[in-house]
Amino acid sequence: ARKQPPCVSLCTAHMETFSSRNLALQAEKKILSRMASKSMANMFIDDTSSEILDELYRISKEYTQNRAESQKVLKNLIKVAVKISVLYRNNRFSEEELGWAEAFKHKLHQGAMTAISFHEVDFTFEKAVLAEILQECRDLLLKLVEKHLTPKSHGRIRHVFDHFADPELLVRAYSPGEPYQPHLKKICAGLNRLIDEGRL
Repeated sequence: ARKQPPCVSLCTAHMETFSSRNLALQAEKKILSRMASKSMANMFIDDTSSEILDELYRISKEYTQNRAESQKVLKNLIKVAVKISVLYRNNRFSEEELGWAEAFKHKLHQGAMTAISFHEVDFTFEKAVLAEILQECRDLLLKLVEKHLTPKSHGRIRHVFDHFADPELLVRAYSPGEPYQPHLKKICAGLNRLIDEGRL
């Protein structure tokens, strides 16, 4: 049998390492070029948010069985979030757009509360409810960035929300005994912390 080059196992191990915090730093540096600083990226993605994103990645990877696709979804999420935070910090949104931002924040809070409730209260899960909230979040975000980001970024937003609003993914994630449960538990714990701290 033909021998594999010695780097294969190392490369595979490296590819398996996934850190949403590192991705956020990379995205911020790319967007802000030399003005980027580590502290600014840390403002965007704290420990709790980083943990939630990492667990979302693990749920996605378990569902798709495709590491590259799951990394792409999370990279798209982080790129869009960093771009929006840069726009917000630089006061680029109009009064009307800030209204869309508030509506998005409210809808995201509703989604987090719903996700937690479905996890904590047995037999309450409804895939259509959570999918609809995620789709509404997507549409509000698209309105917010319509005049600021490129069609490519709009596509990234659709990719992220459509991926996690997939009813089959939601059903699997909430099914007792599935390997998704430890990840979902950590996500809900993180969401609870963000809500308690008034950040979501």
